[in-house]
Amino acid sequence: MRKPRWIAATVMPLALALTIAGCGGGSEDNGSSGNTGGSTGTSDPDGALSAFGTEPENPLIPGNTTESGGSKVIRALFTGLTRYDPVTGESKNAVAEKIDTTDSKVYTVKLKAGWKFHDGTPVKAKNFVDAWNFTAASPNGQQGASFFEQVQGYKDVHTEDPDGTAGPQKAPEPTSKEMSGLKVVDDTTFEVTLNAPFAVFPLKLGYNPFFPLPDSFFTDQKAFEAKPIGNGPFKFVSRKPNAEIALTRNDDYAGDDKAKFKDLTFKIFESNEAAYTAIVGGDLDFLDTIPPTGIAGGKYKQDLEGRNGSTPYMGNQTLTFPYYDPTYTNADLRKALSLAINRQEIVDKIFDGTRIPADGWVNPAVPGYAKGQCGDLCTYNPDKAKEYLAKSGFKGAVKLSTNADGGHKDWMTATCNSIKNALGIECTYEPIPTFAETRQKINARQMNAIFRTGWIADYPSIENFLNQLYRTGASSNDGEYSNPKLDEILGRADSAPSVDEANKLYQEGERILAEDFPVIPLWNQTAQYGWSERIDNARLSSLRELDLTNVTVKKK
Repeated sequence: MRKPRWIAATVMPLALALTIAGCGGGSEDNGSSGNTGGSTGTSDPDGALSAFGTEPENPLIPGNTTESGGSKVIRALFTGLTRYDPVTGESKNAVAEKIDTTDSKVYTVKLKAGWKFHDGTPVKAKNFVDAWNFTAASPNGQQGASFFEQVQGYKDVHTEDPDGTAGPQKAPEPTSKEMSGLKVVDDTTFEVTLNAPFAVFPLKLGYNPFFPLPDSFFTDQKAFEAKPIGNGPFKFVSRKPNAEIALTRNDDYAGDDKAKFKDLTFKIFESNEAAYTAIVGGDLDFLDTIPPTGIAGGKYKQDLEGRNGSTPYMGNQTLTFPYYDPTYTNADLRKALSLAINRQEIVDKIFDGTRIPADGWVNPAVPGYAKGQCGDLCTYNPDKAKEYLAKSGFKGAVKLSTNADGGHKDWMTATCNSIKNALGIECTYEPIPTFAETRQKINARQMNAIFRTGWIADYPSIENFLNQLYRTGASSNDGEYSNPKLDEILGRADSAPSVDEANKLYQEGERILAEDFPVIPLWNQTAQYGWSERIDNARLSSLRELDLTNVTVKKK
């Protein structure tokens, strides 16, 4: 099977990568990269469709939703200052009319007129400022808090637990409830002052934690959690835990990315395989993740002939060590396990060649990527793996774990077998029933196994692959990895006067990961997806979600 062309380049902007992928065609059955299936009939503006979802980890609050299942819903319910082009990934103004700065430190944001929340109240500058202050404040426990760490006054509202989540000490009370770097000028204007120049900052503003919240959120948070009120192209209708989340089109939506159908239901299945059975059987309209059982031998191309696609996206798959578990504190053991994984064989046998073995911690399509950051530690080498294992002194067994409802069983089992065969130690795969349960255990620091992690870029920058994953206390630093030297380099990168200079420092920081190996890079992702006969113009967005602005429902 031909591999996507985009990965052959070393450094390539996402827009160019996706353009090449789209032009390059794809599978033999018209399931090409960027293929939308085309429109074969008249669309129904009042039609309904269903899409695959997973149970959100938390209540549907933008600042507390950083995982993929909840993000799909959040991005349908909310629109931020900017949004990302579904094809190119380019950041474009949405609620923002303009975002001005002269020094990359002080930004003045001017809002467009006419935007309203679903309850009819206007979207004002204070709705952004209030939401950002709420998300950043550590007592509120929001997953996306650290996205505001560059804002002046962040440390006054967000304090750190001195001995980590697992330790007995508690974070001290913040000295303020508001960041000094946020200032409402008038109803449509606010000013953001950062601690230092940060050229990447505007690229972040289309991500969930930067979405606005209505006034009603702050008067009755429980009511909001029961029925979220956004400002996006869809409105909340109902939710049945572990079954479905129903939305309907917001006909008063002020954006230019309005939906061309009416009702949207995210269906939640027991497993990815069950969702695949549903879409083949016509009980689901869009599946963004074909499971390995459908990919093997190109089975999905026959099952969904003319209704499938394959496209690259800015994501990778990794295995994370729980630093709080003494079993995995030895760097030589972590390196031995990486060397014991035959990535190419697993990619070929389990994924039919549709993944690309990783050579570092950053996806190659992301601006700032540097080739070969992992060195030879990401190349299968049983002899060298045994040498590292001997240096580590480790004599026990290892465990791998992830959610059972995501279609990961085959490759996790294959990875375990590769480790056993290369090192001669026991390796067991221990699934956790659901993604939500898995995330809850990870967040509670209750993992006692090496666990699956993956990252889909929130915005196109190497910064997003480092600051949020490996900085001490970062929102998605799931293993609680910490290295002051890396923190110092990332801090200098954030303050660099230009994106190019910042990227060089981020790359320097990535090389520290090769010394510590807190996470094993596995492969870079491409997505295989399929759709039903009821819809047209289906395609994945650059964020690996159904492009809700393009898809249509056929008229019956």
